[in-house]
Amino acid sequence: MNIRTRGLTVAEVEAYVNAPLTEIEIPESLSENLALFLRLEHRVLNEYDEGVCKAFDTLLESMITANEGNPGSVAVREDVDDQGIPMGDTAGTKAFRDAVALIDELSFDKASVLVRAVESFFHLANLSEENYRVRTLHERERGVEMGGLIDPSNALTVAYRQLIEEAGAEKANELLCRLEFHPVFTAHPTEARRRAVEGKIRRIANLLNERPHLGGSDLAENERHMLQEIDALVRTSPIALKKPTPVEEADTIIDIFDSTLFDVVPTVYRRFDDWVLGDLAGTVPPVCPAFFHPGSWIGTDRDGNPNVTAKVSREVAAKYSLHMVSKLEEKCRSVGRNLTLEAAYTKPSEELLNLWSHQVEMSEVLSSRAADISTSEPHRAVMLVMADRLNATVRRNADTMYHSPEEFLDDLRVVQRSLAQAGAVRTAYGPVQTLIWQVESFGFHMVETEFRQHSEVHARALEDIAEHGIHGDLQPMTREVLDTFRALGAIQKRYGQKAARRYIISFTKSAQHVADVYELARLAFAHPEDVPTIDVIPLFEQLEDLEGCVDVVNEMLTLPDVQRRLGENGRTFEIMLGYSDSSKDAGPTTAMLALHSAEECLAAWAKENDINLVLMHGRGGAVGRGGGPANRAVLAQPAGSVNCCFKVTEQGEIIFARYGNRVLAQRHIESVAAATLLNSAPSVERTNTDMTQKYAALSDRLCKTSTDRYLDLLATDDFAPWFSTVTPLTEVGLLPIGSRPAKRGLGAKSLDDLRAIPWVFSWSQARINLAAWYGLGTACDELGDLDLLRRTYEEWPLFATFIDNIEMSIAKTDGRIAKMYLALGDRADLSEKVLHEMHLTRKWVLAITDSEWPLQHRRVLGQAVRVRNPYVDALSIAQVRALREIRAHQDELADEAKAEYLSLILETVTAVSAGLQNTG
Repeated sequence: MNIRTRGLTVAEVEAYVNAPLTEIEIPESLSENLALFLRLEHRVLNEYDEGVCKAFDTLLESMITANEGNPGSVAVREDVDDQGIPMGDTAGTKAFRDAVALIDELSFDKASVLVRAVESFFHLANLSEENYRVRTLHERERGVEMGGLIDPSNALTVAYRQLIEEAGAEKANELLCRLEFHPVFTAHPTEARRRAVEGKIRRIANLLNERPHLGGSDLAENERHMLQEIDALVRTSPIALKKPTPVEEADTIIDIFDSTLFDVVPTVYRRFDDWVLGDLAGTVPPVCPAFFHPGSWIGTDRDGNPNVTAKVSREVAAKYSLHMVSKLEEKCRSVGRNLTLEAAYTKPSEELLNLWSHQVEMSEVLSSRAADISTSEPHRAVMLVMADRLNATVRRNADTMYHSPEEFLDDLRVVQRSLAQAGAVRTAYGPVQTLIWQVESFGFHMVETEFRQHSEVHARALEDIAEHGIHGDLQPMTREVLDTFRALGAIQKRYGQKAARRYIISFTKSAQHVADVYELARLAFAHPEDVPTIDVIPLFEQLEDLEGCVDVVNEMLTLPDVQRRLGENGRTFEIMLGYSDSSKDAGPTTAMLALHSAEECLAAWAKENDINLVLMHGRGGAVGRGGGPANRAVLAQPAGSVNCCFKVTEQGEIIFARYGNRVLAQRHIESVAAATLLNSAPSVERTNTDMTQKYAALSDRLCKTSTDRYLDLLATDDFAPWFSTVTPLTEVGLLPIGSRPAKRGLGAKSLDDLRAIPWVFSWSQARINLAAWYGLGTACDELGDLDLLRRTYEEWPLFATFIDNIEMSIAKTDGRIAKMYLALGDRADLSEKVLHEMHLTRKWVLAITDSEWPLQHRRVLGQAVRVRNPYVDALSIAQVRALREIRAHQDELADEAKAEYLSLILETVTAVSAGLQNTG
């Protein structure tokens, strides 16, 4: 089947994606979009270069044939040549070899265009699926009748109703008032797309959204614009011209804020009220609290990133606040202009008239201008002065500016109460309430910035100060540490305590590391009253630290600074758990169980010490770094470890995937908030507690065997250089996708110093995903009890979530491709260890889930992976070809040839990332 010689019909696309071994039908709306994009991209490619277009057709036809009959292949048992290429006689094997030969024969230029074309298809396929998901959600909404107890399409209303049924209305409302979802956006370099590419993707998405409403020349014009954008997408280098600065990285959050969060978050609150309050919604005070409070590490996470300085932190905080207050000014002015309610019909309250008098006294210029515009419309006049005061806040005009978001909120509530008293309740609890929710969620700071630094840096700084004195000849790093606390203080003083008060210590191993931070904060300021309020957060990430975390926090309770903060903040104590390093150090199975055990122990410790515990989960996007559906992860947490507050890191491609589209962002926020509420439901707490105890012995057995297997691999002689050879580790480090280096700045000499992100990223590029599953297969094999594992999967949410995430990871591995990468290392012993464990893990996971191939029972995700695999395989072949040339002929290649091969590798890295949709 030549899938590129002409535009595809819906039936042909269905035939392609439905191909062998599955009865799943692709929805018509999704197939139509795929067909459209395939046709348009083929036209663009043909116009660009007929030879490339022909090669593209032939290559994809070969890869589809190679994948037929072998869905979700992990460890294909067939002989290979010295380059890892299969040598069998089956049609699939021959097609695979044909594809390898075709890529080997392509010139660099044609190979580069081919890679860009495949990557462009991935972006378009992602859009097709996103569009389908949005349309499906809208269709479900249309099928829901108002007036029921719950909205079945809104997980938050379902969770709230379940809480009422299980715990009673009073308890449900108490939990609702405590609800908080706190995503923390980080600058971890796992988003391989450059921003110029993202812009084109968004424009194509908008064009796709318009199509169902168009016809005739309008539809033709829409298609012309699509061709224009797709053509530009193929011609645009996927590699950014330079690494972003930390200040530039902040634009990622600002873009997401503008495109979705600012308007979506109050919509989430409003949707909940619509169901809980029914016809009264928007006419009475709201029920839904402002529970969404985003944070950020961008520009403040200096752990191993020399590009983040005190000056940068100040600049980023100023950038966030300037944008936030400007956005609120725009919104306030818009609401104010529409408050054209005459005083004769909407009598202002005494409180509002007093506020107006205060505004007149504050600025005759502002009040006169507002009065001229709003004759006999006092509410409008007051709001317009408030908008002008926000403008003065941006300009830092001390005479008229707001000095805090609370001051602005007080004025908004005066307006709201006045409108409500005058009977204009729909305005009071409609647009004015929306603005109140936005201020309650984002303040004047937009995101709550969090500082992070390595514990060793603090210890070195204190040693330096002890030796030379605070005013002595200090090391540059020591001066920077002190300047960091001054920057935190300046941000807090200018933008409020919420803007910056958290300070995270990487590699916390004792209470002394916490005491060091408080001591440095005091030393940074000449006057004690200038020392900012700081919540010092220990980060436990390595296995031994997770196992000893309760001893450390117990010791922390003896520190006077910690006791003082507990007295000030209602005994709230925040702890961060790292998923990445524990997984890299001990393997994914042990890390998952160790994290769960640590959470359980910390919850018990908090209850014993009357602590309001907040756990921050340092999760990445890939399974090897704790990735997977967030709502399921929350529901699997131990009783008492969530406490109606879920705080998690969001980074890289996950930010765009979860928050890039308004409808999907709304659904994500609702589903995570629902899970956060439901974790406190008696039935959920009981299940998590009982099943953890029931399967404790099984956990111990899996833990020990999988760890031994994992550490045996890492302890093999020369494992580190072998890993660097068989994956694009070095090349990944050259991608300009983040300001942070791939290794920590404290002397990276081995795998111990390698960050978890490139560790996971590199294995995923090699189509092995070792970081997600290695050791589990051996552990299950040694246990040998399938019935027990199946019961555990059915009964224990934690284990089910873990197995399902590994199944997803396995679905994106490929044995044939993996062998080609492993052949680069010329180490048959290591290759055999990896391939054997792949085979065992696949066998046991499929047996546990009762599947013939990965994701067989997960309709949407399985289809999404299967439709991409042939395309990803083609890219992988191109990447490994370039790696082979560089590895084998490093000393012989001319500089120009090296540069070409490196460029091709980097282009394939971004393209594979787009296809797999998780990088780190």
